[in-house]
Amino acid sequence: MGLLELALLLLVLLVFLLGAGLWVALALAGVGYVAMVLVHPSPGLFLASAYWEGVSSWTLAALPMFIWMGEILFRTRLSNELFSGIAPWVRRLPGRLLHVNIFACGLFGCVSGSSAATCATVSKIALPELQKRGYSEQVAIGSLATAGTLGLLLPPSIIMVVYAVAAEVSIIRIFIAGFVPGLLVIVLFSLYIAVWALLNPARQPAPEPRLSFGRKLRASAQLIPCVLLIIGVIGSMLGGIATATEAAACGVLGSLILAAATGGLSWRSFVDSLAGATRLSCMILFILAGAAFLTKAMALTGIPAALAGAVAEAGLSPYAIIAILTLVYIVMGMALDGVSMIVLTTSVVVPMVTAAGFDLIWFGIFIILLVEIGQVTPPVGFNLFVMQSMTGKEQLEVAWAALPFFLMLVLAVVLITLFPPIVTWLPDLLLSR
Repeated sequence: MGLLELALLLLVLLVFLLGAGLWVALALAGVGYVAMVLVHPSPGLFLASAYWEGVSSWTLAALPMFIWMGEILFRTRLSNELFSGIAPWVRRLPGRLLHVNIFACGLFGCVSGSSAATCATVSKIALPELQKRGYSEQVAIGSLATAGTLGLLLPPSIIMVVYAVAAEVSIIRIFIAGFVPGLLVIVLFSLYIAVWALLNPARQPAPEPRLSFGRKLRASAQLIPCVLLIIGVIGSMLGGIATATEAAACGVLGSLILAAATGGLSWRSFVDSLAGATRLSCMILFILAGAAFLTKAMALTGIPAALAGAVAEAGLSPYAIIAILTLVYIVMGMALDGVSMIVLTTSVVVPMVTAAGFDLIWFGIFIILLVEIGQVTPPVGFNLFVMQSMTGKEQLEVAWAALPFFLMLVLAVVLITLFPPIVTWLPDLLLSR
């Protein structure tokens, strides 16, 4: 059996196992075991060593810390203060308070690192307020469903840590690379809202009274400690003061202090945040362990090298490779979560894109943007499920409302593909010193 035929067989087996409802981690390990049996007489030894190597990385210690930091802040009063703190600053923009959805999701995404958590938290506060003021429900729902994905693109993002470990790239560099694309997506979302508002003035509520600069500052005062915490965590990594793991630990301490100072910390909330972080961390680590074994099995079979060679021999241009991968990831996003998408494909795709001459940091942001698109793609778009539960509407209604913002995400993918420095410029500037 040739390597390409073996790759097809393993792919069919993986699809079958996932379709049968087997856990992603076990499906990955099972396919890796089958691949290993074909090339090595003692696959069990590789399974044990791969599981240990997959979860024993010091770099990976940052993952549960960042998750715990988000869980703590999720249970504070931050979510209640997001709307009132941001709303005064956007009242003069076309679309007015609809922009709160975008900026609030961007800010909360910086502390949660989770798309679904960002979407649910901001929607819970913003949606009733916007409905009460007479804003378009369709635009509000669509903007919340898609802006929630900013929790994946803005650091400290959980999925960025997963990609950095799986692709063996710098966590700090991938964090920095997410800033400019994240701001680009925020601008594109807000630009669509502004254009829509200018084209539909009759669907806007009456302007609210203007506030003085001092009143705006007082309304936003409660957000300042959270912003300072984000700046401290990211700034300590950029300045070389702390590693990603050390910065994450300091972030947990800072979030505990902030929660205590705002009255959001109790023994119950502390235990709930710790339990939530433990569950999510264990799930991700289990998937990474299964992916590590599959990666080792693939390396021994020679399939990644064979696929990279086949792509090279096919004479496909770099843009053609990216177009194919875009379609593959969008289709995968219809059925899988972002973490699974990344760990499923890294061992095979990374050699291909490296051979094609792509920067792995750029490719990480490219994948994350496609994962964001998957979050709002039926039938398994997680943010669509969140908004469906928040509004009681059908999934297709939510997906239709999110379509214009979905197209903005596609435009962001096109822009970073045509202009890669959008991703690589800032990390190269800050880390080349």
